[in-house]
Amino acid sequence: MPTLFGRRVLLRPLEPRDFSAWREVRRRNEDWLTPWEASRLPGQPDVVEDPSAFAARCAARDRERQLGTGYAFGVFVEGCFAGEMNLNAVQRSAFQSCYVGYWIDQARAGHGYTPEALVVVLRFAFEELHLHRVQAAIIPRNTRSRRVVEKIGMRDEGVALRYLEINGVWEDHIRYAMTAEEWQERGDELVATWLA
Repeated sequence: MPTLFGRRVLLRPLEPRDFSAWREVRRRNEDWLTPWEASRLPGQPDVVEDPSAFAARCAARDRERQLGTGYAFGVFVEGCFAGEMNLNAVQRSAFQSCYVGYWIDQARAGHGYTPEALVVVLRFAFEELHLHRVQAAIIPRNTRSRRVVEKIGMRDEGVALRYLEINGVWEDHIRYAMTAEEWQERGDELVATWLA
């Protein structure tokens, strides 16, 4: 299991033993996170309250990692769980692309931990996984999340109408991206700024 290091953050796959810390942060941040997340499907166990559902989620993420289709990381600050940073829907062949998604504990927001963790996973995506493109899709009114990708210079590629269902509503999303060529051009600068 890969462990990735930034200047102040550590990223590693979540394990069943992380449930209590993960649940505490998710419970405390329910109002902060719910407006931006997909609704739980009817009949699906509540991963925040059910340790076995959380363990199954960890096992599913392990399978994705083994198959090379996803790389999910817990973000840890000062040894404490603080959020997640995930590379999802990794596709190979001619596309060589993935999506990045993230969230941070509101108590840790505004300190640059999320852009730092994003630079860590971009370096992993481009230098270890050899992907060509990393994309992010963000609801336009989610200004905090948009600020993260804008801080590191991911390109705004326009609005995808009714792109994802969030809380039962088909929401427009701004699509941001960075390619391997852009990372080759700017990666050293991003690493020096955020990780050195």
